[in-house]
Amino acid sequence: MQAEERHQTILQLLDARGQVTIADLSGRFAVSEMTIRRDLAQLESEGLLRRTHGGATRTASGSFEPPFALRARLHQDAKRAIAADIAGRLVDGQTLVLDGGSTGAVIAEAIAGRNLTVCALNMRVAEILSSSPNTRVMVPGGLIRPGELSLTGPAAERTLADHRFDTYVMTVSAVDASAGLTEWNVEDAAVKRAALASSSRCIVACDSSKFGQTAFARIAALDAADLIVTDPGLDAAHRNVIAAGTVLHIA
Repeated sequence: MQAEERHQTILQLLDARGQVTIADLSGRFAVSEMTIRRDLAQLESEGLLRRTHGGATRTASGSFEPPFALRARLHQDAKRAIAADIAGRLVDGQTLVLDGGSTGAVIAEAIAGRNLTVCALNMRVAEILSSSPNTRVMVPGGLIRPGELSLTGPAAERTLADHRFDTYVMTVSAVDASAGLTEWNVEDAAVKRAALASSSRCIVACDSSKFGQTAFARIAALDAADLIVTDPGLDAAHRNVIAAGTVLHIA
């Protein structure tokens, strides 16, 4: 296994467990403990974990939003499958609102160059989409969140309220049958609600690791989504519960 593959697995184990040990990782990957220490040192230098005596932990507790750099390294295959599925559901000529975050960036890559008018709620997403003249990119006003690069505030919400879109592709921090669709950041959640109110259809893009979780700020109930697209990693229990409240598709 190459170093990059080990790094991906280490980050996913941390995401699921909260902590890992050098001894466990050495046995899992059949490499020396020195190799694992080098892996952890590199990941710590990128701000993706915090080394401890004998292992590593998440950079923050599960109650806080993980940094974009970390989220972008997690569940990459799942996000690409979700993005391809959603891209296939969009019709050229449509107007679209697209969220940011790591999943939103992958979706932007999947639809860049398409004949679409896209209101990008994130500067990173806007930059990806602007690579082709075939895609019309609309950027609302507002304040840019450092690191995340999402657009927030009353100006962004007013821009959305003044338009009507065919589809809103929403990314979320967590999905739960009781709590609904939730987001770590309060300002991001407010913009998402404005986008939802201005769109005829809502497709939620969410990898399976986020199901059964609850983040800080509520966006809407599950039935606000016309469709939730996720990956095959979603377990049967969550499939049954979520599918009872909305349409669920496994990419």
